[in-house]
Amino acid sequence: MNARNAKEHTRYFTAPTTGIECLTASFCQHHYAPHAHDTYVIGALLSGKAGVFIRGAQRFAGAGDLTLYNPHDVHDGVPMMDGYSYRVSYPEADLIVEIASEMADSGILGTPSFPEPVVKDLRGCALFFEAHRAWEDSHCPLEAEELMLRSYRHCLSRHARIALKRAGAEEGPVARAAAVMSERFDEKLTLAELVREARLPRQRLIEAFHRDTGFTPHAYLINRRVDAAKAMLRRGHDPVDVAAASGFADQAHLIRTFKARIGVTPGAYQAAFAM
Repeated sequence: MNARNAKEHTRYFTAPTTGIECLTASFCQHHYAPHAHDTYVIGALLSGKAGVFIRGAQRFAGAGDLTLYNPHDVHDGVPMMDGYSYRVSYPEADLIVEIASEMADSGILGTPSFPEPVVKDLRGCALFFEAHRAWEDSHCPLEAEELMLRSYRHCLSRHARIALKRAGAEEGPVARAAAVMSERFDEKLTLAELVREARLPRQRLIEAFHRDTGFTPHAYLINRRVDAAKAMLRRGHDPVDVAAASGFADQAHLIRTFKARIGVTPGAYQAAFAM
């Protein structure tokens, strides 16, 4: 199939019982803007090829590749050649920690981390596709959950390592500036306000922020607004109200920004949580 001649399609849904957010999509023109998730991103390509800039390097994923992103990994996504089709899931960190702890019997320190964001793993892809299809069909929640556990256990056992949390990071200037944006994401913040909170000169703050988070302060604020919009949409709020409450100029601004980072419109995202 020539993906350039095929219509792009997306379906956003939640897995039965676990509530894991999932996406199945084909893209031939859609470019993801740089963004990050507070969840893991575990997915696999069905066909085609995608380029992704992540952790300071350009990577390419094709059929048979798993994509394994850690929480807060800043990344984009660009279709290569004839585009690509893929399935992806966004498991919460607590779930991945729980599964890893069960595998270790005695528990773990820190949180699991995937050192390589793109890995060739045909077996892992097959397990993930089977689980993802079961989540999407949701005919048997018990089977879907068993397949999910098998898929994630495979990813963790083959590709993860245990990373210890950085001590004291929450006290740094970048964290102080980030906290302001997390709390006041709906306001028109200025660089001067962030500088005052971080107690760093403007350029040093921008450079330090990008080094520590992968975002400029403005890009971080936009990502935080998208996260806030997602939370409100999940609770059933009207998209017009969500746009205003999360700091966007209007609904059109929300739609453009949301789709560029999540791959679907706010309405399609909200529909995944409808009863």
